Amino acid sequence: MKNRIFTGAGVAIVTPMNEDMSVNYEKLGELIDFQIENHTDAIIICGTTGESSTLDHDEHSAVIKFAVEHTNKRVPVIAGTGSNDTNYCIKLSKEAEALGADGLLLVTPYYNKTSQRGLIKHYTMVAESVNLPIIVYSVASRTGVNITPETCYELSKVPNIVAVKEASGNISQVAKIRHLCGDNLDVYSGNDDQIVPMLSLGCIGVISVLSNVLPKETHDICQLYFDGKVKESMKLQLDLLPLCNDLFIDVNPIPVKEAMNLMGMNVGECRMPLYRMTDANIETLKNTLINTGIEVK
Repeated sequence: MKNRIFTGAGVAIVTPMNEDMSVNYEKLGELIDFQIENHTDAIIICGTTGESSTLDHDEHSAVIKFAVEHTNKRVPVIAGTGSNDTNYCIKLSKEAEALGADGLLLVTPYYNKTSQRGLIKHYTMVAESVNLPIIVYSVASRTGVNITPETCYELSKVPNIVAVKEASGNISQVAKIRHLCGDNLDVYSGNDDQIVPMLSLGCIGVISVLSNVLPKETHDICQLYFDGKVKESMKLQLDLLPLCNDLFIDVNPIPVKEAMNLMGMNVGECRMPLYRMTDANIETLKNTLINTGIEVK
């Protein structure tokens, strides 16, 4: 078994913005503290939910640096450094390592895409350039590229590729990854509505959007399962299912930022081209928050 970065619920944390759309570092510090105080097991910074695609290079590095320093080893910090340019991915990954990140999250190359052979070469090149543990990220709905179970098996042979964030939504694919890779590649759920089903296949946690809103409850879904309280874990998963779904009523992270703003967290808007969702969807999300027992300001 390889060294694990974390087990349980890691938050794919949003990047809060000021009114002028600059990064709100004071608020980011508050969010990190809120997460840790509510038992989040890891901070995933500059991922999709953190709007990494609209952070320029200097911002990307500065946000990682801030997260590492503010977290101050209380929980692991995993930096999103994926790119569709392998050389740039290597550059970002080396910078994150130098800044003190505890691990890397690398999404599959997007738009130009690649073959499965290309994925193996891409990830191997990045892994060989750093000493940090790496989580590869399979989210074909975003990138157009699926990491097949057979490719996961090949990547599991690379010493510092330790896990996959699996967001295909295909439980059969997850089962095959677990069958092929065993303890050589951990699996995290990339979907909040599938945490318990994936834990039942031997996955070790979730990289979560829901945790931005309900960090303790998301952590508890995992911890209850690990503690053998499967029925309690399942009930919590099912109770939160409407919210899990409505946090994707529009393109992530538009709804989760809206939810946080409705809760009074004041995380700002998303950078363009992500645009505020319709009043009807906001009302739906507001009602779901209320029905979940969350106070809306």
